[in-house]
Amino acid sequence: MSTPPPGLTRSLTLRSVVLFGLAYMTPLIVLGTFGVVAESTGGAVPTAYALALIAMLFTAHSYGKMAAAHPVSGSAYTYVRRAMDGRVGFLVGWATLLDYFFLPMVIWLIGGSYLQAQFPSVPFWVWILAFILVTTALNVRGIKTAERVNDLLMIFQILVIGIFVVLSLRHVIGGAGAGGLADGAPFFNSATTVSGISAGAALAAYSFLGFDAVTTLTEETVEPERTMPRAILLIALIGGAIFVLVAWATQLAHPGSHFDDVGSAAFEIAKTVGGDLFSSVFLAGLVVAQTASGIAAQASTSRLLYAMGRDSVLPRRFFGFVHPRFRTPAFNVLLTGAVGLIALRLDVATSTSFINFGAFTAFTFVNFSVIATYVRERRAGRSPGVLPYVVVPAIGAAVDIWLLAHLDGRALTLGLVWLALGVVYLAWLTRLFRKPPPTMDFNEETAVAEPA
Repeated sequence: MSTPPPGLTRSLTLRSVVLFGLAYMTPLIVLGTFGVVAESTGGAVPTAYALALIAMLFTAHSYGKMAAAHPVSGSAYTYVRRAMDGRVGFLVGWATLLDYFFLPMVIWLIGGSYLQAQFPSVPFWVWILAFILVTTALNVRGIKTAERVNDLLMIFQILVIGIFVVLSLRHVIGGAGAGGLADGAPFFNSATTVSGISAGAALAAYSFLGFDAVTTLTEETVEPERTMPRAILLIALIGGAIFVLVAWATQLAHPGSHFDDVGSAAFEIAKTVGGDLFSSVFLAGLVVAQTASGIAAQASTSRLLYAMGRDSVLPRRFFGFVHPRFRTPAFNVLLTGAVGLIALRLDVATSTSFINFGAFTAFTFVNFSVIATYVRERRAGRSPGVLPYVVVPAIGAAVDIWLLAHLDGRALTLGLVWLALGVVYLAWLTRLFRKPPPTMDFNEETAVAEPA
């Protein structure tokens, strides 16, 4: 009897998965984009994040339902393939690759930009290579190693956020900033409009990209049917609560939407509330946040590629490979790092435009998958609840389609071109759509539990 190929190892607990998801979301991103959202909302950033949180919870609910029903790697690709159709699932997975491949690149670009601003004598490419080498080495070594490092980085990031909030509130209590802690201007003021809040919420929604990414770690999670739905909801709620709290404190410390430089508004505020010393600590926090986010993003990307490779919709020998010692999809981790080298030729704005199309396409179709599951269950004589299986995902899909339609023209163009390439590849793979894409009947029990 031949020895089965090595599989992934179940070792992640609820706490581990939640921390990975929060690292992917990068709580400090609310400060990195504060100036842009403040300008859009007329100085009502916390309202935009609160609205975005409510909107994203509908989609988080759908991811939880599908993660419980299909506890395997692959995220939206797997859910749509199993609940709707293999061809549609492939195209959703293909579209999602834009999000998963280019998000680590954006993370490394932002981190490199911070460091180059502080150390202009060091070439930019040095910082990019350093980020890629560190995160790649940790992710090849194993999910537990990446988890331990991620825990330390998240602790420091949360510490910086806490100090920032305390200093901002102290600044307000000392008589500067807004009219006091009870001032309602950060939520709504004379410059705020409904259209402005809506536009700000669309921008703020991008900060939530990542609560879904932990579903790619399903096969490395203990009791995934129970753990994953809880983790997804907790990540969205905790991340959203941090966003709203930090945005509120920051908006109190700096009322309105006027900054010397919108792109670096957080540095301006950090220096105002904490002086030069804290602005240096704040820079360190941002770099740490990008490192933690890079680890989580690269891990998720490699697992999506692994799921598609195991199904043979991508070459299985390469993409379905698991390192026999480390039990990680090592080739995929290395490939993600290699793609990150493109960052040496791109800027943040260009690479970011690749991300949003894939993310909101995946969100939309995961909501559709829950509705498709409802239809299938009804035909089988079972009666799932209309509210959780139809109403909630329908609202989530409507929100995601609205966000997708409001992407800038460049993002839509790049996304549609990428999707067209996927259609061509799928036509070749399925002999002009005459047969379904290849798949593997995966037994969830083949995932290996880590020894005690």
